[in-house]
This record gives sequence, structure tokens and C-alpha cells, in this order.
Amino acid sequence: MARVLLYDLAHGRSGDKGDTVNIGVIARRIEYWEIMRQALTVERVAEHFAGMFDGRVDRYELPNLHALNFLLHGALDGGGTVSLMTDAQGKTFSTAMLRMEIEVPDEIAALLPERR
Repeated sequence: MARVLLYDLAHGRSGDKGDTVNIGVIARRIEYWEIMRQALTVERVAEHFAGMFDGRVDRYELPNLHALNFLLHGALDGGGTVSLMTDAQGKTFSTAMLRMEIEVPDEIAALLPERR
């Protein structure tokens, strides 16, 4: 097994709804879907964003899109209209998510372009 950045396997997009950050992670290739599905657990995402939110993490699978969607509750200090946070609308959370390292089989890692 090799450790790679999630960025090498996926695209991401994030935003907000009130005090909740919404993070979508979409596999770059169908072959990466199952790896992502297994690696990106609620617990792993909560650990990755520890200290950045104070609620729960919800995970939704979108297998027809080869994507996962996460909601981080209590991440925006009240939301865009009341928060003094630099990113009160959660736009940078997807970039932070894609910086997560995950393990992939060596044969998958050998096919990935060097992006670090």
C-alpha cells in the first residue's frame, strides 16, 4: 500500500448552508471510487477537520456519480452573514479535504502523476 493525497484521486467542491459546510468529493476515475468510499469514513473526515467544527459529520454516497458528500455541522461560526471567519462560506474546505492522505494499492499509486 502507498500513501497519496486524496487530490490525486478526486476533485472537490465545497460551500455552505448556514453554519454547515458541504464538501463534495468526486472520483477522477471510476477505479478510484471504491478506494475513496472505504477510506473516507465519517470518523476519518472528523479527525481530519478536528478543531475546525463542533458538530457532527454526515456522509452521503452518490454511487452513480462516483462521489461522496459530507456535511460538517457547526463549522462556520454561525454562517456567512454573522461570522467573522476568513472563510465564512466554507469555500476552502474542499481544498483542505483534498490534502488528506489515504492509502491506495501500489498498482494504483504507480499510475498516479506526481503532484506533490
